[in-house]
Amino acid sequence: MLILIPTHHKGIFLTLFFAIFTTVTGVGIVVPLLPVYANDLGATGIYVGLIFGSFSISRTLLLPLFGRLSDQKGRKPFIVTGLFAYTLISIAFVFSNTIETLILLRFIQGAASAMIMPVVQAYVGEITPEGSEGYSMGLFNLSMFLSLSLGPLMGGGIKDVWSLDAAFICMGLLSGIGLLLCIFFLPATSQEKVKNKKNEIIPWSNLLKDKGIISIFIFRYAYTACIGVIWCFLPVFADTEFALSSSLIGVLVMLGVFVSGLLHLPMGYAADRVNKNMMIIFGGILSAIGMILPFWASSFYDLVIAVSIFGLGGGVSMPAIMAYAVIKGDTKKAMGSVMSIITVAHSLGMLTGSMAAGLAMDFLSLRLSFPCGTLIMVFGTLVFWALVDKKSFIKN
Repeated sequence: MLILIPTHHKGIFLTLFFAIFTTVTGVGIVVPLLPVYANDLGATGIYVGLIFGSFSISRTLLLPLFGRLSDQKGRKPFIVTGLFAYTLISIAFVFSNTIETLILLRFIQGAASAMIMPVVQAYVGEITPEGSEGYSMGLFNLSMFLSLSLGPLMGGGIKDVWSLDAAFICMGLLSGIGLLLCIFFLPATSQEKVKNKKNEIIPWSNLLKDKGIISIFIFRYAYTACIGVIWCFLPVFADTEFALSSSLIGVLVMLGVFVSGLLHLPMGYAADRVNKNMMIIFGGILSAIGMILPFWASSFYDLVIAVSIFGLGGGVSMPAIMAYAVIKGDTKKAMGSVMSIITVAHSLGMLTGSMAAGLAMDFLSLRLSFPCGTLIMVFGTLVFWALVDKKSFIKN
């Protein structure tokens, strides 16, 4: 599977792959549990949205800073610091018993996340050979999507068999494993191959005026807003409407990212060889369809179909989006900055998606939270279509 990764970079790739796999598995363990836990504490829809949104607020504010600094100072210090903070915060969740504490911890966790994901993705982008951007990012994203699939499944089972505190402890232990992997197996900062070797500061205006960057930013924002709706309100919907167990709720949350994760490698390989724009448009259409289906759901199996279709959409579109991001980062000699911009889109999507769905739940109905996601996904797909170079639809 690592055949297209240069031999001298395979150790770095594997370290980052397994570090992110363990860390994100730990985070995924609590994804299906936090909304129900908050609901049990008396949180309204808007507060459930804030628990997820506070993570995105702090991450959004700090992503541009850490992304740019990693271009100048190196990747390892930020990755290690972020993983250390993740480990401590995970344990702090055990002692949280109020809605306000959950919001605060998620806010701090978002700041730690700003040091990890875009910097790791920039690291992978730096060691990716030209022409293999889709394959390399697709292979790496397996660590995130499959771990996000495994995490919710484990979380539901851990809570059913032991307790919610046990789930938080598992999150901390797995984050600690990721930290140790990066401390001992990533090369020293002085040995990193950061392409911006002169520490040149690339103006933000240079990046934000690029229509290609804006188009993938908007699409990533829309897709992640839909994830925010699913992660925040599908557990509550499944619990209140269908009285599903924590384990089955974990299956639902897991299924969408699992389907998407399975497709990342073949679709990443395809993105290097076929038209990326068509992949993104098609994936956007599938995701929009998957988001509207829960509105008409009458059983657990209806929800399974909905999240599976949504996962298919992400599996087709996201590898092409990330391939574009690597190409843009390499062209601009600002891989960390470009990856931070894409991750800002992710954070804003999680924030506004969860908040919009929370408002729909409070003032309309829980079922109407999901059509909100459909409207956002349609908007993102149309904007991508409007901004992208139409000539590129006849060539890759």
